[in-house]
Amino acid sequence: MSAKKGIHDVAAEVDLPSDDETVTWWGLVIEGYHATHGRLMNEISERVDLAPGSFDILIRLLRSPDYRLPMTKLAMEAALSSGGFTKVADRLAKADLIRREPSAEDRRVVYAVLTDHGLEVAEEARKVCAEILRNRILAPLGEQQSLSLAEAMRTLRTANAA
Repeated sequence: MSAKKGIHDVAAEVDLPSDDETVTWWGLVIEGYHATHGRLMNEISERVDLAPGSFDILIRLLRSPDYRLPMTKLAMEAALSSGGFTKVADRLAKADLIRREPSAEDRRVVYAVLTDHGLEVAEEARKVCAEILRNRILAPLGEQQSLSLAEAMRTLRTANAA
């Protein structure tokens, strides 16, 4: 007889929440995320005049060495199709927030790079975002619960990454 136990065997030995409770918990996570994220993006859009996709791209570039990333990597990280990313990148370039820069090492690679204006806008957007997050997350949850939430989401991201 095998000593290995399946998930159902373990579940029978541990006092687990009911199916309804488990699904409800996850529903609350999703609802809380959508409500908070929606308010966050609306406030950023109103205060800094950036659409969510543009905000995400500028923040990713702001965190990157030399404020630049390969466009294909940036599109993948932002979870945008190549066509969708091209449209966002075109709007950002037209607004003088980014520029396209060919790689000196590989002709196939083109970088998205923050312009000086883009750096200013990205820094302001980050400042506004942090202020909103302090009001919408830190104030209701407190620092410890906010940190626990971030750690839990990091764990889920790692556990469920493709």
